[in-house]
Amino acid sequence: MTARLRTPELRQNFHHLYADIFWFGILSGSTMAFLAIYAARLGASGLQIGLLTAGPAVMNLIFSLPAGRWMESHHLVRVSFWSALLYRAGYLALIPLPWLFISKWEIWTIVLITLVMSIPGTMLAISFNAMFADVVPPEWRSDVVGRRNALMSVSLSATALLCGQLLDRIIFPLNYQIVFGLGALGAAISTYHVGSIQFGDARPLRRIGRPLGDFARPGLQRFGDAIRLAVGLRFLTRSRGKSLLRFDLLRGPFGPFLAAYLLFYTFQFLPVSIFPLAYVHALNLTDGAISLGSALFYATMLMISLRLGHLSVQYGHKRLLVFSAIAYGIYPLLIGLARDATLFWLASLVGGLVWGIASAAAINRLMERVPEDARPAYMALHNLAMNIGILAGSLSGPLLVEQVGIPEALLIGAGLRMFAGLLLAVWG
Repeated sequence: MTARLRTPELRQNFHHLYADIFWFGILSGSTMAFLAIYAARLGASGLQIGLLTAGPAVMNLIFSLPAGRWMESHHLVRVSFWSALLYRAGYLALIPLPWLFISKWEIWTIVLITLVMSIPGTMLAISFNAMFADVVPPEWRSDVVGRRNALMSVSLSATALLCGQLLDRIIFPLNYQIVFGLGALGAAISTYHVGSIQFGDARPLRRIGRPLGDFARPGLQRFGDAIRLAVGLRFLTRSRGKSLLRFDLLRGPFGPFLAAYLLFYTFQFLPVSIFPLAYVHALNLTDGAISLGSALFYATMLMISLRLGHLSVQYGHKRLLVFSAIAYGIYPLLIGLARDATLFWLASLVGGLVWGIASAAAINRLMERVPEDARPAYMALHNLAMNIGILAGSLSGPLLVEQVGIPEALLIGAGLRMFAGLLLAVWG
């Protein structure tokens, strides 16, 4: 193992993976963290913010299966680099928007850019996870992933705090243009390091069916406290000519299990499009206060991630999933009850802990229920259910706000998240 680590190619690949995630954290803590907030400050409706989440889900539904099949015969590092370059060019396009459009048209332009970005973003989400599994030896994955998670948490939290100060101290909209510029810089350097990974013509490493445990979701947008699993996407590159959509698998016990996951995704994304409206219009939070919440969220997420192995052994993946899925309702509950930043910060502390447990438990429980010899087909069905849930939840939230108002919609969302946890206890 030691000799293997000392090979120049392996050392260089690890260096590029660490640098990639550090700069990806800067992108996540800047543009990704504040794009929906910016849209809300421009006057975006709940539907428009919901489309920022729903649009990528639609693109994933349309392109993920053909993209996965196409990648089976292509060099994954090159696919990752070019898809990252095309996807992250969209972040650069956000910078001049205030100079080009009035607020009404700027919001729809952001929605359109996000939608177009999602096509190469889907390619990146699939190719990067498959490439990572192929270039990092199984015996080193826990070390590499652990360091990547720590680096991302540090860079994301520090960047979010810095951006919060910039946004509070510089005039609008120049403040957001600077933040988007910082995100574009992080995206560019991260993409450079992705393209610098060396794989050559060597055969892929031994493939194992365990999840990677990487908190990074390259190619997937980040919104609120939502979980969008990238773990199954790499299996879409392993169809070996067989059909990936096998609905006959739903006739067995996997059917109710996947239905529980579908409702879990739907109800967790229902309040996601409401959060920016609550931060800006209901709580009147400053960007500095929002950035502190983001930093608290990811700091506690990292802390709990260090204990996940012990917790999984002690309680099992299903118990952790059910507990965290029920506790997932705490975040919208506290935001719905909040009147100032205090409960928002408490929600961020608790939310990071719950998100850290839930994201890992959802992956691990999924792996337990899916036979290793047929994972591409099962993961294709999971990807379908996940994106349908994201689409349904993202568009339902704004409709609920129109009927009952922001705080009430968040409280209903909290109850539905807890209900999804109970369904996972029965069917999961």
